[in-house]
Amino acid sequence: MSTTKWIIDPTHSEVSFKVKHLVISTVTGYFKKFEGNIESVSDDFDGAKVNFSAAIDSIDTNQSDRDNHLKSGDFFDAASHPNLSFSGTIKNTAGEYKLAGELIMKGVTNPVVLDVDFGGVAGDLYGQTKAGFEIEGKVNRKDFGLSWSAITEAGSVVVSDQVRLLFNVQLVKQQ
Repeated sequence: MSTTKWIIDPTHSEVSFKVKHLVISTVTGYFKKFEGNIESVSDDFDGAKVNFSAAIDSIDTNQSDRDNHLKSGDFFDAASHPNLSFSGTIKNTAGEYKLAGELIMKGVTNPVVLDVDFGGVAGDLYGQTKAGFEIEGKVNRKDFGLSWSAITEAGSVVVSDQVRLLFNVQLVKQQ
């Protein structure tokens, strides 16, 4: 059985996260530099092997002081751990997709299962074959050593432990 290789098209993809702030609103952040590939043996991507990494220094929450705090030892510790990474496998069960694997952040590895919406495969104007996915899930940041915490005078948690992961990914089939 032949293997098809795909790589992430960064110009048509985004990697984001959302976290509650003060329990009343949500802050969205992005990783601006990332890469990944998939090796599939079937057209529906069942059993496909996924590898992904993102550069911690590329965090962008639209607020430089917060970005610098996230890159510090209180959170990701970008100086010691410049990337987060994920490796796993896509499972298609009757059209319901899951991506299960290991996420590594700040040197800590934990299993993660993410929901996958497979958008399909299409050709672009340049003769390339593309595949699209929306991937979503939640992780507890403290499980990965991102344990900075603060409480306001009124008792509100400044940053939630739960972080939503949201990836919109377009892949390019390699010839």
